Amino acid sequence: MFEKLQADYQRFLEVEAALHDPAVATDPGKLTALAKERGTLAKLALPYGRYLELGREIAEAESLAEAESDHEMKQYYLGEVEGLRAKEVEVGESLRNALYDKVAGSDHMAMIIEVRAGTGGDEAALFARDLFEMYQRYAELKRWSFEPIDMVPTELGGFKEVSFGIKGDGAYRHLQFESGGHRVQRVPATETQGRIHTSAATVAVMPEPEEVDIVIRAEDLETDVMRAGGPGGQHQNKTESAVRLTHKPSGIVVVCRDERSQHKNRAKAMRLLRTRLYEQREEKLRSERAEQRRTLVGSGDRSQRIRTYNFPQNRVTDHRIGLTLYNLDRVILGDLGPLTEALIDHDRREQLGEA
Repeated sequence: MFEKLQADYQRFLEVEAALHDPAVATDPGKLTALAKERGTLAKLALPYGRYLELGREIAEAESLAEAESDHEMKQYYLGEVEGLRAKEVEVGESLRNALYDKVAGSDHMAMIIEVRAGTGGDEAALFARDLFEMYQRYAELKRWSFEPIDMVPTELGGFKEVSFGIKGDGAYRHLQFESGGHRVQRVPATETQGRIHTSAATVAVMPEPEEVDIVIRAEDLETDVMRAGGPGGQHQNKTESAVRLTHKPSGIVVVCRDERSQHKNRAKAMRLLRTRLYEQREEKLRSERAEQRRTLVGSGDRSQRIRTYNFPQNRVTDHRIGLTLYNLDRVILGDLGPLTEALIDHDRREQLGEA
């Protein structure tokens, strides 16, 4: 699998040499372009170089062990080989992750996730809140930053819709496959006869772009301010702190009302709008290459039912890869690792041809 990196690694070595060329140092434009190219190539070239180096060290240690007649020294070299092989496995796994991120486009650091209640009324809104809290706890376990962006609460404490940002190393890689329909089967708190109800919520995971990735012109924006309204305290109802932005070319409308400050709500609304515009652009690209993609795990289709949470049986099932776990009590408390890692492993094997 790593052989395909050889050309990029060779180019990295060429760029490294060029950056030390005195003639390049006197050409600011060329120096900047080469430095930028080096930064892009380094993400894979540096771990690949270390992987090659470990291979050479293992071969050398094996050769010394084979040629050594002294038992004690032979055992020493064999111990060296064992330690180097462990390092090779570790570096190889890191390299696979880096290569997978490049191939799958999952090397983003930050994302915005939207959860919306679907069919099921109040119970669906309560399930949407459960999903929000599940992702929040997962972010805390992984030590990623978690930031609520906007919420539309219901009288019973659920969410009609909620959006939040998550940022951290590997965050998007682990959560990129959460987009789609999530279904819950349980007895609602309001159910008097103990009947199991089925409700649903949809999740959309969108990588958050840098400002330079999506340029929004002032003349393309229509801004409205309003009272936030709804549950959330008297202050929201008395001040016009909520902000609604309409992007006229695309028709996308975003509303942020969570902050008391109109300025902060506008800043969050701009982040959300930029992310939705980026997602819209990426969706077109995904559609264009859909036939070439060998796996549907990461299709991102919100209408696709991807997972069922069955509380009476303590069961969670991911329908895309046929995985069923009987630890829903832990999953809903944020222990998403077994699910996300299984999805990554499945998609990585498909993307990198390891299946």
